[in-house]
Amino acid sequence: MENVWKHQRVWICVGLALVTLSVYTQVVRYAFVDLDDGEYVFENWHVAHGLNLGDVAWAFTTGHSANWHPLTWLSHMVDSQLFGPKAGYHHLVSVLIHVVNTLLLFLLLQRLTGAVWRSAFVAGLFALHPLHVESVAWVAERKDVLSTLFLFLTIWAYADFTRTRRIKHYLLALLFFALGLMSKPMLVTLPFVLLLLDYWPLNRFQQDSRATAGKMKRSRQSPFNRFVQPAIPLVREKIPFFALAAVSAIITFLVQKAGGAVQVADALTIDTRIANAIHSYAAYLVKTVWPAGLIVYYRFVLPGYPSGEILLAALVLIAITILALRFSGRYPYLAFGWMWYLGTLVPVIGLVQVGGQAMADRYTYIPLIGVFIAVAWGVPDALARWQGIQRPLAAAGALLLLICAVTSWHQVRYWRDTVTLFSHALEIDKDNYLAHELMGSGLAKRGDYQEAVAHYTAALRFSPINTHIMSNLGSSLDALGKADEALAMFSRALTIKPDDPIALRDMGRISFEQGRFAEAADFYGRAIRGMPDRVALWYSFGNALAKLGRNQEAIDAYTSALRMEPAYVEAITARGAALASLGRASEAIRDFEGALRINPKYAEAYNDLGNVLLQQGQMDKALQQYNEALRLNPKYAEAHYDLGVLLSGQGKRAEAISHYREAIRLKPDYVDACYNLAGALEAQGDIQDAIETYKEAIRLKPDFVDAYNNLGVLLFNQGQIQKALDAFSEALRVNPENAGARRNRDAIQDALRKSKKHP
Repeated sequence: MENVWKHQRVWICVGLALVTLSVYTQVVRYAFVDLDDGEYVFENWHVAHGLNLGDVAWAFTTGHSANWHPLTWLSHMVDSQLFGPKAGYHHLVSVLIHVVNTLLLFLLLQRLTGAVWRSAFVAGLFALHPLHVESVAWVAERKDVLSTLFLFLTIWAYADFTRTRRIKHYLLALLFFALGLMSKPMLVTLPFVLLLLDYWPLNRFQQDSRATAGKMKRSRQSPFNRFVQPAIPLVREKIPFFALAAVSAIITFLVQKAGGAVQVADALTIDTRIANAIHSYAAYLVKTVWPAGLIVYYRFVLPGYPSGEILLAALVLIAITILALRFSGRYPYLAFGWMWYLGTLVPVIGLVQVGGQAMADRYTYIPLIGVFIAVAWGVPDALARWQGIQRPLAAAGALLLLICAVTSWHQVRYWRDTVTLFSHALEIDKDNYLAHELMGSGLAKRGDYQEAVAHYTAALRFSPINTHIMSNLGSSLDALGKADEALAMFSRALTIKPDDPIALRDMGRISFEQGRFAEAADFYGRAIRGMPDRVALWYSFGNALAKLGRNQEAIDAYTSALRMEPAYVEAITARGAALASLGRASEAIRDFEGALRINPKYAEAYNDLGNVLLQQGQMDKALQQYNEALRLNPKYAEAHYDLGVLLSGQGKRAEAISHYREAIRLKPDYVDACYNLAGALEAQGDIQDAIETYKEAIRLKPDFVDAYNNLGVLLFNQGQIQKALDAFSEALRVNPENAGARRNRDAIQDALRKSKKHP
């Protein structure tokens, strides 16, 4: 018989695993979504690096994302170490943990109750219910599946302790509980769950003869004798668990308060929060029975819900509670399941409101286990009087699991990518500002900026002072070439929130693109104070400083970026260029060579290395680097220009002119290439072409003193005396201290005066 059970258990586990995988493995083809996945994985440099001592220390000390869950961070780091940025594998790990949770739940329930098929049914509902899709298919919700794994392991070790009374099992349960809290602090209610387990199925409350006299007698006992009196020593036994929960709750509240996740009382009044909690308790039950209209973000509608709806929900909850307690003597699993549901939802029910959502599917991942247990044990017992009910009941249970599997399979499909997820949300709730905002984000990443603007604009109508939406809208307007409208949007965001780092970053980006490098550096510097861990922001800050000639500060900024992302080849190369500008050639060469070791196809590093070698007079080696840069990227305008400079220095003017012209073709506003082309044409004797090219350089850069001066010389040599004087005068207007232009102008004026005296 034991062998039969072992085989039965194995086949049930295999079946549960296969069905769960058949629903969820489609996620291996899915992308990250723009709701928290970037913050947790692909935009988080601590996580993207994989495992190392510095980032492990960060995981245990950070309050990033307004949470303290170091074990969750470590799990994401392991994924990044193994799979890099391949989203499908990150998804798959969450699915596999969910499968393990399902099997653990089945084995745990069977071990505690001895009921095989009821335990399997509960595990099946847990594995396949559509409300659990969000916890499994959303990479950023790894904390749900991971913390639940440790919840089950804690219960397993605790059950061993109640059987053996060995301290090692107690300590193991404490350890698993601590690991669960470090995965997600929602587990703070676990000590109460252990008390529920003491009540049923461990039956540890029945410690006196009165409690063991029989079902009828137990049902007549007072609640004090039945629950409170036996609970006192059991509570005392769990003091270390309560202590851990208290510490976790305090840490969580402080971290979320500091991160701005906890809504202050004047934003959500206590009566509104209580009303929302009552509504949510009832709404989760409705969605459990009829899981329609599931979306990733349920808006918090103020000032509240219709009072009649809240009153009805409260009456239903009270009625269920009374019935569960009334029949707890005969059917203890009803009180167990209902109290599990009510209790485990407390941390996320909104009495202390965290975030802007009214409720969330992911919050049901653990609480619904209680409801499933009450149904799995209650329905068969209620129908036990009917002869031959077992087979129809089993068929109904199998059909229910099949319906859940099909529904969940369709629900998982919405998590394919950002646009799919939030277009579905907007089908259900067209006024959902977050869905509009993130729909815009997904469309912008696809390059569909016009549609993105439409969604950001809609989001702003529903959330008119949301600076994050304003910044995203400004970025899309800028991508459409509407820089002035973008700047106006960023300015509006900064009027509302002067230290908003996103708006400051984007103001810096537009200022840089428009050549206002001092403003760009200021904006980037202020943005960094709000987002000091953004690698790309430090890189952009360094670029602005380099344009201002503040090369040592630029080097420091690039170095800050490289501390966070050592393989950031753009930052390595840019730092090398800044080092070269300070004459630190050997350090610059070391950076360029380091960048090429990381990415041997990075054309910019070859080109910049060529510039340093050229400065050192190593023309042949420099020529090799320029040619390699152009082999890798034939459309690299700067490499054509730099090669033209080298060839001009070697007297190969025709080849130099060819490269200058190609640089200008690729980059029509390349003023330095125009200037050098004019000089090469002049040296080759193509004076008229040189004159026209100097004029083009001046058109591109109206304050180009050297171009005015050289143009004046050519015009003078061509006998165009007045035009030459005009050119020199313009050079002096731009820079009155320019000695060459002054000398040339004065020489012509002296010659003219002498010619009048001696015609």
